[in-house]
Amino acid sequence: RLLEDGQPVMKTIEDSFSTLLQVTAPQACLAESMPAHLDLLMQLYVETRKRPSAGRRSGRMAIVAQMRTEFERAGVWDLMNKRIQAATYTKAGDPLRIDCGYRTNGTIKMFHAVSLEGDSELAKVLAFSAPALAEGVRKVENAGLELTAIIEPLTTVQDDEERLAQYEFAKKTMETKEIRVLTTMALTGVAETARRELRV
Repeated sequence: RLLEDGQPVMKTIEDSFSTLLQVTAPQACLAESMPAHLDLLMQLYVETRKRPSAGRRSGRMAIVAQMRTEFERAGVWDLMNKRIQAATYTKAGDPLRIDCGYRTNGTIKMFHAVSLEGDSELAKVLAFSAPALAEGVRKVENAGLELTAIIEPLTTVQDDEERLAQYEFAKKTMETKEIRVLTTMALTGVAETARRELRV
């Protein structure tokens, strides 16, 4: 096949992209138009395929969804602060945002979803931030902080020794910084406590 200027297409491709592309033996194909077929070939062999979105949420987003569901069921979700900026209590530029929280009897209770499915990075970030967050809440709000991390139940990792060790490490890392660690199975009770404390 020739281009408009009379040059063979394959020769032009080899000359122009020889350091970027490895051209295999040519095969004949029937196409109505060259540009349309090149687009099709790009979609098939070059462009990244979009994965179909999973029907089920996983990881942190699944925990956040469960938290919201339980707090809504208890009728307190609309009374809670959401996406609380840690920078308000720590230092300007701190990107951490705590999922939700509320104030009761001189204590600010904050809840943050921490998935331990993949790794322990978020647990370490939260543990690192916790002391400064507690100090900032004391100074800014004149209140104590009860920070709770909501994690998956142990059943999701118990068959894998390495992941089990990582799960326990992440849990203990948070607990040593006075973060209360609960699984999603405790959310109904947490939401019920919030309902009583917020007098709904």
